[in-house]
Amino acid sequence: MTLTTDELTQIYQDLHQIPEIGLKEFETQAYLLKVIASLPQNWLTIKKVETATLVFVSGQAPHATLGWRTDIDALPVQEQTGLPFASKHEGMMHACGHDIHMTVALGLLSYFATNQPQNNMLFLFQPAEENASGGKRLYEMGALDDWMPDEIYGLHINPQLPTGAIGCRQGTLFAGTCEIHAHFSGKSGHAAYPHLANDMVVAGAQFVNQIQTIVSRNVDPIQSGVVTLGQFHAGTIGNVISGSAQVDGTIRALTQVMNQHIQQRVRTIAEGIALSYDCQVDLDLHQGGYYPVENDPTTTAAFIETMQTDPAIEYVETEPAMTGEDFGFLIAKIHGTMFWLGVDQPYQLHSEHLVPHVGAIEKGIYAMTTYFKKRDAEI
Repeated sequence: MTLTTDELTQIYQDLHQIPEIGLKEFETQAYLLKVIASLPQNWLTIKKVETATLVFVSGQAPHATLGWRTDIDALPVQEQTGLPFASKHEGMMHACGHDIHMTVALGLLSYFATNQPQNNMLFLFQPAEENASGGKRLYEMGALDDWMPDEIYGLHINPQLPTGAIGCRQGTLFAGTCEIHAHFSGKSGHAAYPHLANDMVVAGAQFVNQIQTIVSRNVDPIQSGVVTLGQFHAGTIGNVISGSAQVDGTIRALTQVMNQHIQQRVRTIAEGIALSYDCQVDLDLHQGGYYPVENDPTTTAAFIETMQTDPAIEYVETEPAMTGEDFGFLIAKIHGTMFWLGVDQPYQLHSEHLVPHVGAIEKGIYAMTTYFKKRDAEI
């Protein structure tokens, strides 16, 4: 039988209390396995890979596999919600809504564990979305190979949308991201003798300044890109010339082509600074699996059509967002669609005060059950 409203609410509250950082979601995995074990097992096969859990639903007459992915990790955030079911883990919180994501996934799974689909289905409970490109990690280690879906879907909560509203669009939903870590090495010395030193405060400052020209002068103004340098560390005291500087930041772009273009400009500027200031630069541009979430045209058209034509679903056409999501890697390998699920909150994602509206859970389950049943009959 499918999970009831009370059971779903309890699952959400239980998961909210046990947030864990990526690749250390041991308690979360054990809880998920307990819930999954309580469902009918007739056509389910369960596999564990590290802290990931994969559940394969065998179809009655399969010729394709539909996939659903949910993320299970949390953030290193100290919760300040005052909820009676607040996080029990100091310094950790489900501040990005993955507890809602998991609850929706379990609700969906409970339906198809009770109502066998025609085609196969794969439910992927994926670790490390926030910190270690968990989707890319699983894909590259071959965890999906035996059950590779032909299409894959996923959601992310959105505090700015009404509770239960479905937000989606053709094309890019989320930006691709890339971390910037630049370390400049010169020669420290006395402030009175600059000619005997090689000042990395100056080199680092020039790097920061020149980076600001990338979007303004190297990016087509009709397209989008963001380069933010949020940290600059150099020196120990005002009368000592610093021989090293560390600059850290992030790149955001709506296509992988643009992300790579900006990365190349960052690399060229860093190399130019090294030549100009006769110093060494160690540049790490780390993208991992955080590609842009570029929705597949075919699956997204089918998804949007279902959402728009069902009077019980509130559909909203959304604009691209500069937030990052490692679902971008999976959707670059497998046709599929990601969408927003509204939770109507004044606080934003990653806020220590975020309390998603639980009414979104059943609305998300209804929307995707409706879509999967229709898609199951079509493909």
